[in-house]
Amino acid sequence: MEWETVIGLEIHAQLATTSKIFSGASTAYGAKPNTQACAVDLGLPGVLPVLNGEVVKMAIKFGLAVNAEIGHESVFARKNYFYPDLPKGYQISQYELPIIGPGQISISPEEGVSKVIGITRAHLEEDAGKSLHDEFPNLTGIDLNRAGTPLLEIVSEPDMRSAKEAVAYARKIHALVQFLHICDGNMQEGSFRCDANVSIRPKGEAKLGTRTELKNINSFRFLERAINFEIERQIEVIEDGGEVVQETRLYDADKHETRSMRSKEEAFDYRYFPDPDLLPVLITAEDIEEIRATLPELPEQKRQRYIDELKLSDYNADLLSGSRATAEYFEQALAAAPKLADQLANWILGDLAGALNKSEATIDDSPIAPEQLAGLLERIADNTISGKIAKEVFEAMWNGEGSADDIIDKRGLKQITDSGAIEQLIDDVIANNPDQVEQFKAGKDKVLGFLVGQVMKQSKGKANPGQVNQMLRDKLK
Repeated sequence: MEWETVIGLEIHAQLATTSKIFSGASTAYGAKPNTQACAVDLGLPGVLPVLNGEVVKMAIKFGLAVNAEIGHESVFARKNYFYPDLPKGYQISQYELPIIGPGQISISPEEGVSKVIGITRAHLEEDAGKSLHDEFPNLTGIDLNRAGTPLLEIVSEPDMRSAKEAVAYARKIHALVQFLHICDGNMQEGSFRCDANVSIRPKGEAKLGTRTELKNINSFRFLERAINFEIERQIEVIEDGGEVVQETRLYDADKHETRSMRSKEEAFDYRYFPDPDLLPVLITAEDIEEIRATLPELPEQKRQRYIDELKLSDYNADLLSGSRATAEYFEQALAAAPKLADQLANWILGDLAGALNKSEATIDDSPIAPEQLAGLLERIADNTISGKIAKEVFEAMWNGEGSADDIIDKRGLKQITDSGAIEQLIDDVIANNPDQVEQFKAGKDKVLGFLVGQVMKQSKGKANPGQVNQMLRDKLK
């Protein structure tokens, strides 16, 4: 039987406020356990939550960016469940009246393919604390620093049909919240977390299958692997005569498997009811327009500008606009070398990205500043150095030896463009390779590449390759 996969994602984006959603406690990452949880976060008797107005603005920014309905009235509710890292015994969230209603976003799971994914809603809520299972033998530690940290939970429609589409959607949301400056997107620190709802059904069937939820996946690679594993597991269960159980499962990256955590709760299990301590959030049309005016250029707009104005390929435009840090690096380099957009894109996505991956670093940590890379490419463009020599200069820049100009001068790498000097090199190569010269004259054009290579070798890579090619061809004719 042919099976169709149905996937929906729930993404938790930690909002980039300095204080928590209902208290003045700090949200800074990395503090000693239980030093940033105040009386409100702990739910001590007699305290009252007060909504942080900045989280409302950030949620509206997201809603506008995905063309969603903005709730003019939204209500906070109590989501009741009992867990050691939830000190109040309930989480303040939104249920029936979320701040952001239906919206949509376009993804490109592969080059030349575009698909629209529906967004069901996005609502505000507080984060829970964190259970630590590896700090004390046979005990669980509780760190409540994260309790009360503001989250925007973004719930998609079940519109994705493969792990590749799910990753493309997650990456698009990840880029968007960073461009909007509402979330730092740090997956290692838990600022951006994904839950995946996965089910299968016979191809052509309209009714959805029983879904399982994969919790708290903290990398795009693991998200793809977890979904693919779960798809295969569900197919195997059904084809062996079993039934998929609705449950929450954990992905174990070390063992590459999913395993059951608990049965999946339904909304009624949480006994939602409006929080009596918090007033409804009222948003006017004027409020929305005021926030709309603060929106930056969004990834899709940036991508289109790169294609239309800078004439970049769709592929390069997708990659550059897919990360705020990469786009900012590109645009700073472009400001220094405005006529070299295509070359900058290729070097940033090629040589620089390769060096960063090898060093396990991000572009924010690049030892080569955008202006330095632009300076290197200008030396290629004005024929000071060849593309091959540029690789050597790039490596020296990476190792902190200075600017391209400094390295070229210090190492004597300036390209030979003097026709007389190049002609002398060509004469020597012709004299030393009579057999290859005769082969070329007999019609074997491919031999020219060998002869050009010999000239470049004689010049230690400094001769202008274009000049060498043309002058050698002319002389041999």
